[in-house]
Amino acid sequence: MSHFMMRWQFTAGSAKALVERPNDRTGAAKALIEGFGGKLHYYYFSLGDYDGLGICEFPDSKTAAACALAAMATGAFTRFETVSLLSASEAEAAMKRAHDTKTGYKPPHA
Repeated sequence: MSHFMMRWQFTAGSAKALVERPNDRTGAAKALIEGFGGKLHYYYFSLGDYDGLGICEFPDSKTAAACALAAMATGAFTRFETVSLLSASEAEAAMKRAHDTKTGYKPPHA
């Protein structure tokens, strides 16, 4: 399974509901992710551009995208971003492949 980081920004309505009825949203996020065959590793509220983030696993990118679409379709978020994550060994393998693969690509300014 592949790892992903999901980040979200709540709508004003969602933030208002959380202030009026404080609750831990980890269970809801876990149920959503597991519904798509994934696994939630971490769930955090955050400060900054996003209100929260989760680190999770999904069988593939299409499944992660479907989960993100289902979350966005609820109308609870103004932003929802899904980022593929690579372990250090996966990143090293990508670096080696980039080194070993010769495509002949030239940048526009070359």
